[in-house]
Amino acid sequence: MDSIMTYGIAINPLIPGRKDGSDRAEMVTQLLFGELYQVLDEREKWIFIENQKDGYQCWIDRKQHFGLDEGEFKSLLKSERSITAEPLGETTGKTKIKIPFGSQVNFKAEPQDLIDTFKYSGKSADFNYSEIQNYAKLFLEAPYLWGGKSILGIDCSGLCQVVFSACGIDLPRDAYQQADIGETMEFLEEAKTGDLAYFDNKDGKITHVGILLSKDEIIHASGKVRIDKIDHQGIFNTELKEYTHKLRIIKRISP
Repeated sequence: MDSIMTYGIAINPLIPGRKDGSDRAEMVTQLLFGELYQVLDEREKWIFIENQKDGYQCWIDRKQHFGLDEGEFKSLLKSERSITAEPLGETTGKTKIKIPFGSQVNFKAEPQDLIDTFKYSGKSADFNYSEIQNYAKLFLEAPYLWGGKSILGIDCSGLCQVVFSACGIDLPRDAYQQADIGETMEFLEEAKTGDLAYFDNKDGKITHVGILLSKDEIIHASGKVRIDKIDHQGIFNTELKEYTHKLRIIKRISP
């Protein structure tokens, strides 16, 4: 077996990241088009990688790996980048493909043959609190998918991560990791649009997160991406007429 390069980049629209090197293993995350990663280990059909963007580690199919040497990796890392801000954008390279919201598109890339691949006609997004809710609402009705990060299927922390990424802020992958950053709001009344609300289970572990649209509304992925009511107790699902998530903490993320 030939050894693969130490680095790589996702050139597929979505790449499943699995807990172990097997098609039957749990999908714990996804790599979006243009995300860079470092190779940590390899097997015959699988490679173990660390996502450069959020430090998340997972296994990906060897056939979906596009290798880079250190020079190419550093060049792409330093190059001007744009984040797609459409549910399904389109590359303008030699072969057009649909790429999901939050994909990283690199310009001024080296070597030269990578440039066409990553040119994109969409817009870049700078951090803006008012944009957070607009981007989050693009995902309304998207089905819940554990480990998902696209409009075709997404989980609660994935929704927050890709929305904030489009606004210029990189969040960790999982809800409990995201809860460790930002400024704590003591009361829900202090919250504003774009704050993140975290919820815990009966054991006190943070297991859910959503984006506040106002002091009494939240958008989150639970069954699907939906808007529900929230108060000091937690999320109230008007369809079920019951509280579904117990509020633990509210955080404000600044650029």
